[in-house]
Amino acid sequence: MCTGACSKFVAIPLYVLAAVSIICNILLFFPDFETEYAEADRQGMPRITQEVKYMGGFIGGGIMVLIPAIHIHLTSANKCCANRCGMFLSIGFAAAGVVGAVYSLSVSSLGLANGPTCLWKNQFELIPQWGTPFANSNGSYLTDKQMWKMCILPENVVEFNVGLFSTLLVAACVELVLCLIQMVNGLFGCICGACGGKEVRPEQTKGSSMP
Repeated sequence: MCTGACSKFVAIPLYVLAAVSIICNILLFFPDFETEYAEADRQGMPRITQEVKYMGGFIGGGIMVLIPAIHIHLTSANKCCANRCGMFLSIGFAAAGVVGAVYSLSVSSLGLANGPTCLWKNQFELIPQWGTPFANSNGSYLTDKQMWKMCILPENVVEFNVGLFSTLLVAACVELVLCLIQMVNGLFGCICGACGGKEVRPEQTKGSSMP
């Protein structure tokens, strides 16, 4: 596979992953698919998980990957790496994608480790309170579903957060790998400047048909 075709192979999945990351991050602002929690949080009452506000999926796994994906796709327009300048620039864009993917990966991991913000109550608490009950659990709550019952509102918020943050985590990992591949691919494209050996000129083709 020539480096131009490889760029197309990298760019198309990046479009999908960036879109998935943006959608997941937006959904995380509306636990239980309700807007009341986002509105209350905007008014100064913490109701949205803190890591959601870091916009790891929207900015990191989304915008910072989508822009490199567009440029990387453009380098594959002729299915050849003859455009050395374009391939060289794709290295820098892919590096920006790496930074975005790492940011999304970090925020998603933190979101999973700390758990959601919710109205919670355990056997030692008399009155439910808003907070992050799993912040000091070191992620152990992920394997102990009995702990999930501590969260009263929003309903099913633990499943909601775990599902979306896990999706962001997987998307960020794949984005990271693809951007790293493009950095190597761009380096080869910048050096070789052609995808399958030297291009055959029209004169050469015409001459080869003559006896």
